[in-house]
Amino acid sequence: MGLLGTTTEQSYYSQSQSFTATNNQTAFILTKTFFPTIPALITDFDVFVNGTLASRTAYDANNSYVISGSGVNQIGTLTFDAGQTLGAIVLVVENQAAEAYGSYQFVSLDDIISNFIISYVGAEKIINRVRRADVAFHAQRALQEFSYDTFKCKKTFEVEIPPTLIIPLPQDYVNKVKFSWVEKDTGIERILYPSRSTSNPRSILQDSNYNLLFDTSTGALLESFESTPWTKYKSSSNVGSSNNSSSDEQAGSLIGQRYGIDAESAQANGFYYIDELRGNVHFGSNISGQTVIIKYISDSLGTDAEMVVHKFAEEAMYKYIAHAVLATKSNVPEYLVNRFKKEKFASTRTAKLRLSSLKLEELTQVMRGKSKHIKH
Repeated sequence: MGLLGTTTEQSYYSQSQSFTATNNQTAFILTKTFFPTIPALITDFDVFVNGTLASRTAYDANNSYVISGSGVNQIGTLTFDAGQTLGAIVLVVENQAAEAYGSYQFVSLDDIISNFIISYVGAEKIINRVRRADVAFHAQRALQEFSYDTFKCKKTFEVEIPPTLIIPLPQDYVNKVKFSWVEKDTGIERILYPSRSTSNPRSILQDSNYNLLFDTSTGALLESFESTPWTKYKSSSNVGSSNNSSSDEQAGSLIGQRYGIDAESAQANGFYYIDELRGNVHFGSNISGQTVIIKYISDSLGTDAEMVVHKFAEEAMYKYIAHAVLATKSNVPEYLVNRFKKEKFASTRTAKLRLSSLKLEELTQVMRGKSKHIKH
């Protein structure tokens, strides 16, 4: 049996099921061949008759939509008030389910756990006995570790920068990949660079004698809403502006004056810094109102939908779990632990090579520009 099962291409591309009506046909059966998850409510789908959207009142009388059966045999029965004409095309399109394009390249973490137990655990197998909860723990740890440097799990977050110049980090943020702002006319992304020359420390309040002030009820230190560096940084018109760049307009006045320039700050795109303590990102004053894209790494455990493994790394997951289980069990021969340690390393390296997806034509096109002489 193929891995696609009984699902159809119509189910994948349009999440719909079509019928050719018989004379005066009123009932139409929605099956799992076309809908992996049968629509639960009548509002979860739209109905078209001969290409025209049908009024919901035509099939919504007296709760005429009924779900029956369970599992793979579950069906939904859609009943029209009046019979359809012979040869009428009735199309039912789901409007609530999220599209799952490209999902065939992934295996769910639950399937990874089940497949591992079937293949590695039992009598006359490498692992004689292990609890599913233990396998699930090691599988989640493997998913986290692979997300950092093996999987292509880069996530994106687009937001418009408010006048406060502060935005929160994404909910499932682990580490950054790249920050950039978008040109309004072209859509080109301009990279933003991290600033290491400022920060947003805790600003402790003091009295006129420089004594620290405390909350009388909790005894905690009193803090100012904003620190001095951040207050001055966000109000400075020079932060990230062209005053730090080497634009043509300034070249005349800067001849002979740029000896020792810090190349890190010689750009006009702008700067940002991450306040890890408060979970915020602070931007320079020239980024206000711009659309910023944050590309970052998560650990793939944020939602059930993202707890999947690319098929190129499936074997590496099994080897990682096997090594982790054997290394934490008692009375396991050391040679067996070392064997799976080596296999884990080799399979992880193979997964990285496969997922790097190097294409000769693309690499050749990029390398054509590397032969140019660049003067510094």
